[in-house]
Amino acid sequence: AKEDGEMVAINVTVVHSDGTEKKFPYETNEEFLGALLLKEGLIKGEEGPYGLMISEVEGEKAVYEENGAYWAIYENGEYAMQGVDATKITDGSEYKFEYTK
Repeated sequence: AKEDGEMVAINVTVVHSDGTEKKFPYETNEEFLGALLLKEGLIKGEEGPYGLMISEVEGEKAVYEENGAYWAIYENGEYAMQGVDATKITDGSEYKFEYTK
């Protein structure tokens, strides 16, 4: 959590395999996106060599081993270069999880 406990507001958009989109607004004092979304139950995953590997977002699984599908993460329209648990939350940011094959 942020040291001063300051609350920030962010939006998380989920784009499912069928193209449907859902927006989730959050107010939080968590520092990292992964911690927030795990706590909120929006994402599920397993710890891997590169941090949290997201297996499920809003109830939809993406299994790379089965069909090459994964959840791509975007931060303010840019492809996130780090994993969700290393993505720092900044006030007013837009994050997107997109089912990608």
